[in-house]
Amino acid sequence: MFDVVPEEAIVEGRATDAYFLRTEETLEHAGRNPEVVAEVTADQFATDSFELFAGVADAARLFEGRDVDVDALPEGTLFDGGPVCRIEGPYLEFCRLETSLLGFLSQASGFATAALAARRAAPEASLFSFGARHVHPAIAGVVDRAATVAGFDGFSHVAAGDLMDRAASGTMPHALLICFGHGDQEAAWRAFDEAVAEDVPRVALCDTYDDEVDEALRAADLGFDSVRLDTTGSRRGDFRHIVRETRWELDAAGHGDVDIFVSGGITPETIRDLRDVADGFGVGSHVTDADPVDFALDVVEVEGHPAAKRGKLSGAKSVYRTPDGGHHVTRADAEGPTEGDALLEPLVRGGEVVAAFDLEAAVERARSEARAVGFRDHPDRTA
Repeated sequence: MFDVVPEEAIVEGRATDAYFLRTEETLEHAGRNPEVVAEVTADQFATDSFELFAGVADAARLFEGRDVDVDALPEGTLFDGGPVCRIEGPYLEFCRLETSLLGFLSQASGFATAALAARRAAPEASLFSFGARHVHPAIAGVVDRAATVAGFDGFSHVAAGDLMDRAASGTMPHALLICFGHGDQEAAWRAFDEAVAEDVPRVALCDTYDDEVDEALRAADLGFDSVRLDTTGSRRGDFRHIVRETRWELDAAGHGDVDIFVSGGITPETIRDLRDVADGFGVGSHVTDADPVDFALDVVEVEGHPAAKRGKLSGAKSVYRTPDGGHHVTRADAEGPTEGDALLEPLVRGGEVVAAFDLEAAVERARSEARAVGFRDHPDRTA
């Protein structure tokens, strides 16, 4: 009904590039199926530009029932060079899975890295993922899980919430106010308050027809806990001034306990500019516009012997985190750095998924790692 590749095509390995099927035909014709070690990497060496690893749960399910062993970084780990995933087994067991594997990891990690940049811009503010409308519905859950791993406090997409067993957030769009008509904002706000469950936050959208300050004061007088400003870019002007004025007048009117949320084109730069005057942010296109992490899969050992194409490092490798936040890449058969913790952990053994995927643990891991490595939004990073 929709242009969505079905799950069975992914599991069966038909969600792949055609040349992998040609490779299978050729190796089977030649009677070759070597034992190999393959690694997924973005950079061979550290670049001092950390990215956040996500998508690993989907990647693990891809290998279920396949005669392979897989190690990977746990979800929520920050990485900077070296392998994020290592696969060992007969090459034909996973040859056709490469395309889907890289897709699972590349896009989710790109989303997560962008979301972490927003999170680090205002560690104490409330952040919500509003980007589902910018992506194909089939991957809305990928966006919102990645944002959650990065530390966002909530998301707007209902079906994504079903996947994570979490309730979606959000109150009202401009369309609700428009359905009641110009001048009847109070009627719309009252109807909302009467209609929705008590546990839904009372956040009034306050910029549909009139001045933001005017609508915010009127909503606060009705007892709303918070107001949201989402003025279109063509009318925004000095948005910081608008938010500051709204805060000032709410305080002056005795509504100092009413929070201000802002949305619409929010970026880490916007967040840093407004974090002292706004209580929360809805972040959309900044996350969904993120470039996928440019992962590649390379065979690095064949039948126990180091191998690699030009420009790649041969032999299996390990990655470590040191107490100073350093990220170190070594040969797998070499000594790791003093006091370094190995980052690759068992994911799949003999086709059985052996790792647990605890979302709360991933969130805490990302938070702790961001502090440890001093994660920052690099000027040359689009995410």
